[in-house]
Amino acid sequence: MSNVPRLKENYFKNALPAMMKEFNYKNPLQVPRLLKVTVNMGLGAATQDAKILDGAVEELSLITGQKPVITRARKSIANFKLRKGMSIGAMVTMRGNRMYEFLDRLMSLALPRVRDFRGISPKAFDGRGNYSLGIREQIIFPEINYDKIDRVKGMNITISTTARTDEEGKRLLELLGMPFRS
Repeated sequence: MSNVPRLKENYFKNALPAMMKEFNYKNPLQVPRLLKVTVNMGLGAATQDAKILDGAVEELSLITGQKPVITRARKSIANFKLRKGMSIGAMVTMRGNRMYEFLDRLMSLALPRVRDFRGISPKAFDGRGNYSLGIREQIIFPEINYDKIDRVKGMNITISTTARTDEEGKRLLELLGMPFRS
């Protein structure tokens, strides 16, 4: 194997054997694994100013190393001055090695840079072992040049796993090094 991401190696060396033992799996393929990581940046302000969207696309591609897809409004909402089909955000779905690289950077570099960081909430699971977290500022990522940003934008990060329960999903992320609040 050439150039395997550190987190992927950690999964096969530590997390997989530990979970097989803990949950009494008979087969390594039963052990929950990461499917994909989705990073979404919703930009309601992009309805007034199209430049905001360009900045977000640029930043997302720097953070994830992949070109984002522009998301569009599904229906018109008059109160928000929104029409169906307007560009209102950007998202990236990562799988494979790129996903492991991103998660590794998120857990070891970005999250510790959050102000007053005490760990992430263990309650944000969806009931099927998938985890979502919101980040208020894109500047916690080392790839973002602080001087070049026009405004602070938040993003949602969803980690999809093959776990059937929240307990399995949480244990998987714990073993991979996700800093949960105790």
